[in-house]
Amino acid sequence: MSQDRSEVRIALPSKGRLSEDSLSLLSNAGLPVYKPNPRQYRAAIPNLKNLTVLFQRVGDIVTSVRDGSIDFGITGWDIFAEKEQNNGDLIVILIELGFGYCTLNVIVPEIWTSVNSMSDLIKWQESIQRPIRVATKFPYLTESFFKGAGVNELSMITAEGTLEIAPTIGYADVIVDLISSGTTLRDNRLKVLNDGLILNSQACLIANRDALKTKPEVLKIAKQLLEFIVAHLRATENVSIFANIRGESPDSIAKQMFSKSVIGGLQGPTISQVINQESKNWYAVHLIIRKDQLPQAIQEIREVGGSGVVVTPVTYIFEEEPMAYKAMLEALEDK
Repeated sequence: MSQDRSEVRIALPSKGRLSEDSLSLLSNAGLPVYKPNPRQYRAAIPNLKNLTVLFQRVGDIVTSVRDGSIDFGITGWDIFAEKEQNNGDLIVILIELGFGYCTLNVIVPEIWTSVNSMSDLIKWQESIQRPIRVATKFPYLTESFFKGAGVNELSMITAEGTLEIAPTIGYADVIVDLISSGTTLRDNRLKVLNDGLILNSQACLIANRDALKTKPEVLKIAKQLLEFIVAHLRATENVSIFANIRGESPDSIAKQMFSKSVIGGLQGPTISQVINQESKNWYAVHLIIRKDQLPQAIQEIREVGGSGVVVTPVTYIFEEEPMAYKAMLEALEDK
């Protein structure tokens, strides 16, 4: 349902950890949300003039984007997968935002010592000679997974609120629910089946396909969102290193650095001469490396004669054009 309106809209989770992390991501990416009144459900991103921010329950965001009342939304992949159901009105334009990690799993009572896999569950179902009662907030994903595993006799119980108590009080045999730390399961004497993982989830950025295809202003905002979010996410995985290295020439220093496994940089190091009073051949070297490579990089810089190493965080790493934007355009052409 496309609505005639001039403003472009993005929906963010209205409360909880997803809300906090969504606001934090946008702020760190240079797109802070301005919300003068914490009770309002409407806000703005000053750096994106034509974009209005609306706050909704995370479960409603997919529905709003699907019906066209909202153009973009940040939600969980688990919720998107449950509500999308191959609906062509929705498109994921950035599948990994780096927060909201959880998994959707098949969970059984801990005392079921003989039930540790889906095949064990099938045998248990055959022994009781009735459908397995499954309580979940994700009926579509659950039914698809169970049928794919060969469980055809299934009684779905769509539930809200706390599910962990369901097996204990007897209104369900097993549950399918989200797990982040696993503490709640242990406290309620529940366990995950070895092959009961239905999906891995984290926060994602979604959009209305028709709006992207028919409204230039929406497509423009999409590119700006992807430009800054992708550049920021890419940067958070890296650090910037500055060091002084003595050598005969930039080429000779570069040759030494390329002989190492880490300090070659993204496209190569930037090397410039240091003007000093001692007339010695010192050069300043700048490179970008992954954070997890830092200890090895420091060692390799020292091996080629480096000193005065300075390490700083990176805010953005912009590509010629975001690959996520190109992928989005290709996906729009598919349907």
